[in-house]
Amino acid sequence: MYDLGLLVASCALLGCIVGFLAGLLGIGGGLIIVPVLSTLLLSFNVTSADHVLVIAIATSLASILFTSTSSALAHHKNDNVPWAIAPWVMSGVALGALISGFAASLIPEQILRTVFAISVVFIAARMVLSARNKLMSEKPLPAGPILGGVSAIMGGLSGLIGIGGGALIVPMLNYFSVDIKKAIGCAAACGIVIALFGSIGYISAGWHVTDLEHGFAGFVYLPALFGIVITSWFVAPIGAKATHYLPVNTIKKVFAVLLVVIAIKMVFS
Repeated sequence: MYDLGLLVASCALLGCIVGFLAGLLGIGGGLIIVPVLSTLLLSFNVTSADHVLVIAIATSLASILFTSTSSALAHHKNDNVPWAIAPWVMSGVALGALISGFAASLIPEQILRTVFAISVVFIAARMVLSARNKLMSEKPLPAGPILGGVSAIMGGLSGLIGIGGGALIVPMLNYFSVDIKKAIGCAAACGIVIALFGSIGYISAGWHVTDLEHGFAGFVYLPALFGIVITSWFVAPIGAKATHYLPVNTIKKVFAVLLVVIAIKMVFS
């Protein structure tokens, strides 16, 4: 039997790191939670290698439900959520995230690792470009149904790799000429939807694979979820304040390199 207290403490430390980086760089915690939590679950013999990545992704999504809610409320208070287009985007990502929760359990482990790695490399490249302020576009916003369809793809991919979606939704909306603050606000609101519907999919798909007696709600591992959330919720504002004192653009470039290393390790481990 593994040491549950030590596991929760390790996840709480992970939550501190994730919360700080989320506040500092504006990224979803899944990019760090998924690979680190996968390693922790295997180290503590919580689950087998066959299901570890799916469990890490599902738990990451569930944790994002809490952090996205806090972020979305703040953006709403600052009038940064564009409600004229948000319903289309949120409906699309909800559908994509729900499907991803069921699909992930059917995808072979190595393919899922490869999808995660490719997505992480893309996000790392975007972080470098954004640090250089080269992300600009004047494309017109498409009609609602088309925007919803594109959003469904983004929501599906976000759910499949266990992130809140901001790293994909923000550049998509910015590409369609949505103001960057409005794009971030919309992505924050979409993070709630992605996390909620993605978690429902992962819980439903894993209900007959795992059991509540051992700490699982479907593919969501509750002790790890608790450990991550109790610290990330409080540390994120500290990271946000640190943006005024730290060289964020330099940190983005260093973090992008770290993401690429993580991606390579995920594929070949």
